[in-house]
Amino acid sequence: MRHYAHSVIKFQIPQVSRRATGDRYLHLIAFIVFQTYKLNDTLIDTLLFAVQSSLNIAEKAHKESYYQDREHREEKFFILADRLGQSIIGTVSSIKYIIADAILSDREKVAAIDTLLSAQEPNETQVEKQIDTFKKSMATIHRGQDYYDLLEQQSLKLQNRVAEIVRQVQFDPHCRKPELLEAVLHYQQKSGAIDKNAPITFLSQEECVVVTEQNGKFRISLYKVLLYIAIADAIKSGALNLIHSEKYRSLDDYLIPKSEWDIGRDMYLQRAQLEQFTDCAATLQSLNVELDAQYEETNAHFTAGENAFLKLRTNGSFHVTTPKLDETEALSLSTFFPDRKYISLLEVLATVDQTTGFLDELEHWQPKYQPVKPHKKVFFAGIIGYGCDIGHRKLAQISKQINENELDTAVNWYFSLANIHSANDRILQFVDRMELPNLYRQKPDVLHTSSDGQKFEVAVDSLNANYSYKYLGKDKGVSVISFIDMRHLLWHSTVITSAEREAAYVIDGLMHNDVIKSDIHSTDTHGFSEILFGSTYLLKSMFAPRIKGVGRQQLYAFKNRKFYEDLGQTALLPHRVIREALIEAQWDEILRFIATIRLKVATASQLFKRLNSYSRQHPLYQALKEFGKLPKSLFILKYADDPALRQSIEKQLNKVEGSHKFAKAISFGHNHEFIQSEKEDQEIAEGCRRLIKNAIICWNYLFLTRALDEEIDETRKAELIEAIRNGSVVTWQHFNLHGEFDFSDDRMLDSLGLLDPKDKLSEKI
Repeated sequence: MRHYAHSVIKFQIPQVSRRATGDRYLHLIAFIVFQTYKLNDTLIDTLLFAVQSSLNIAEKAHKESYYQDREHREEKFFILADRLGQSIIGTVSSIKYIIADAILSDREKVAAIDTLLSAQEPNETQVEKQIDTFKKSMATIHRGQDYYDLLEQQSLKLQNRVAEIVRQVQFDPHCRKPELLEAVLHYQQKSGAIDKNAPITFLSQEECVVVTEQNGKFRISLYKVLLYIAIADAIKSGALNLIHSEKYRSLDDYLIPKSEWDIGRDMYLQRAQLEQFTDCAATLQSLNVELDAQYEETNAHFTAGENAFLKLRTNGSFHVTTPKLDETEALSLSTFFPDRKYISLLEVLATVDQTTGFLDELEHWQPKYQPVKPHKKVFFAGIIGYGCDIGHRKLAQISKQINENELDTAVNWYFSLANIHSANDRILQFVDRMELPNLYRQKPDVLHTSSDGQKFEVAVDSLNANYSYKYLGKDKGVSVISFIDMRHLLWHSTVITSAEREAAYVIDGLMHNDVIKSDIHSTDTHGFSEILFGSTYLLKSMFAPRIKGVGRQQLYAFKNRKFYEDLGQTALLPHRVIREALIEAQWDEILRFIATIRLKVATASQLFKRLNSYSRQHPLYQALKEFGKLPKSLFILKYADDPALRQSIEKQLNKVEGSHKFAKAISFGHNHEFIQSEKEDQEIAEGCRRLIKNAIICWNYLFLTRALDEEIDETRKAELIEAIRNGSVVTWQHFNLHGEFDFSDDRMLDSLGLLDPKDKLSEKI
């Protein structure tokens, strides 16, 4: 459906009209369905953003009001405290005096106390009134009347933005909050013109009270705001879903259909390579044995004084330091590259294409339609225009021997996201077969990879852009997540909004292709979650993030803390016991979830975003998170015990940081900003940028391989090998990334005829 829809987008109207009737309708129907899904997602994105914006404004105004009134509240409080003190302390003192009077009889004492209390009643009544006033004031401050008044003030603006969305969007009738669905359907039936008969059962008890004024008048504006907020919360939690959507359907709609799973469970597990995890009890027992062994090993090393980098704090947490890697004396790798010649980007792309044939992957959008393929230089121009953020139209105008129409046609029909990914994979396949990159492997059978996000501003309006005040200030932008292995191969990248967490997209990279098979994957704290630990364990890949404040993370085990203390282990001990029953009850759903990812029925990012948006009471979310605590604890114990593991994680994360600088060097055309508004176009631009980076890395490997082959002096050859092992092939100083300047005579002529009128004007003056 997506393919046919994009064909219509790429077609001109006459091209659509000339197609056969059945074929034409097929394309147009696919286009309508695709655009409907996309429109629904965009509308819901708008609704969620508008509701959150209104909530933020009301919250901010409420806080400002609170701080402005704090002096008045403090004055009232002191007056109340003073009166209470006078009333209570004075009365108690008088009663004590009466009781201590030896002259008075018991009856006389009771009568005197009664007279005293009767005289205090007017003052007590006044104090009680003050207390009631103070209580009402505090209730108003704490999410009270003034907060709802502020929300109501946002109603008109919010209605202008979302009223028609709520009225038109078709929600899934299978809703976990039927009271809310009833209110939504009533709203849609009345076309938003609701009255006091509107359903209010979805509101909280407090909200039900405030939507009706003391005189019985129904506050319609406030009701609508509360309805929109309830809808937004229900969509984010998964209680309310859409029928026609890619992003906001029920989680179950993304998974392998339950009926098919029940019938073909064994087949799905075999295809997804999950047979060893079929038995939940056996899987948990295996982790139990691993955890016990790791607790014993980590504690034994610390007790024996073999782990000098681990320090225990008095509050039960710990701190680890990572020793620097031993510095090796080696020549700088840059000294072996050409120092008197700058290699043009066009030459790099042409050379790597002749070696790898990556341009063969750029096929026409329609396989049956095979026009004469444009010249290679046209494709190179498109790659540079996209990857360097120059724009292919501008590039055509400032370049020689490139026709703008020809370039525009090539970009439109050949530059699909799938093609760009395949072109990158073609280069990766070639480099993967080379021997030289294996110098960067610490172990021949282990491939360490990493990923990290990098913020870029977006120069145009884009639904895929969002604010990130820490990195972008008041501008909107996106985050580009790049994946790199220890050989510096950039094997995947994706573009997300700057407000999203990177953790949801880590497995997308791990599942991206069959060229790079990660054994250990590292991220920083932004890419870490307990659910990710559980998922990567079942996908048979070790997750090894660098977690900020790792010593404050809680550890888990199948046995309580006392069990390990009785064994003489005193350093790192579990804080909590794993809830096995929670995992066992959802084990089949966990396997269906992982099989869906492995078999690429849906992307991991789709599933994680939908699952993470659910409330914490969702059983699958709880079970997968609980299971993830086991490999997380196992990793933290290894991390605290093994300095070499920490060093390898730091080294690998430094490589992805270096690739960020590489990206900035290539993205020079528009001040490091994306000039595309659509997410897919941004992905294509990022894919082309990655293609340029991989081509430069491949060229460097080719150059160094030839240098080694031609070197006769064994000493010089050993120096080069050491320089490669201790350096980085992600180097670009010997390349001309910015193009060439034309100083020919015809470029100095006035092309717009500005000189003639200026000369005539000066003569008149």
